[in-house]
Amino acid sequence: MSVMRAASPDQARVGVVVDHRLQGHDTGPGHPEQPERLRVVEQALRQRGLLQRCRRIDARPITDAELLRCHSQRYLNTVRRDVAYGRGQLSTGDTAISDDSEDVARLAAGGALAAVDAVLQGAVDRAFALVRPPGHHAEANRGMGFCLFNNIALAARHAQAAHGIERLLILDWDVHHGNGTEAILGADPSVLLVGLHERGNYPGSGESSTASTINIPLPSGSDGPALLQALEPTLLPAAAPFQPQLVLISAGFDGHADDPLAGFQLQAADYGALTQLALAVAREHADGRLVSALEGGYNLPALASSCCAHVDALLTA
Repeated sequence: MSVMRAASPDQARVGVVVDHRLQGHDTGPGHPEQPERLRVVEQALRQRGLLQRCRRIDARPITDAELLRCHSQRYLNTVRRDVAYGRGQLSTGDTAISDDSEDVARLAAGGALAAVDAVLQGAVDRAFALVRPPGHHAEANRGMGFCLFNNIALAARHAQAAHGIERLLILDWDVHHGNGTEAILGADPSVLLVGLHERGNYPGSGESSTASTINIPLPSGSDGPALLQALEPTLLPAAAPFQPQLVLISAGFDGHADDPLAGFQLQAADYGALTQLALAVAREHADGRLVSALEGGYNLPALASSCCAHVDALLTA
């Protein structure tokens, strides 16, 4: 069971999933998806006084039944076997693993579910799941791209199954296309998936759109104003007839100009602007209810400052 930590009476209704156990997924020396990512973000949020204004949400392990809403039993068995055999990398793709990786990945996914519970039970209005490993590349039958379980897709299915949400919007602004989320949810008319990513970057997909999946690939070198100019006239008109009851964000911060794994040129403040745009959709259609989950972001100072801009925007909504 997740735990909601008490907050001061004047505290804004924003929750943050913070759980030090999530640093236990050891990816090895020099790996960009490192445990230090969570530590530097938490430290920056605290130093800037942002974390103190949020309600802390503890993660909890996701159950097999909850995982099976998005992943196959065969894949769950593969993850368990690969970890038990000490393979060092998932047999399904380019994802480092260690002895505690399955447990931590279950905790990360459960943290996203705990954030959904906090919002849809009315404890907070908005929540940021500061979790790792990330999830949006994980498909039903394979993990890849540093991802084991698809945290945001699992959060979406949890909102539907546990809380009766009928329509939800997922905005994925990670610089890499969320192929796993699209593979799992892209054909579902109850989900509107909007993805903004760098054309030609890993995993090389996300060029086409459908009635329920809108992909916006942009060239390397695109900056914050370019992303907003591409997203705003697409997102708002798409959301209006769809009328989402919840907004979810795959919040990757690897589009920052200093990130080593991509070519976008965003600054931290641009993530605040993207957050405000998502909040506008949530306020208009979903009673302000929004949940974001950390995806990419591999330059530590850039990740910390970008997450601070994101949380600050959530607090000032």
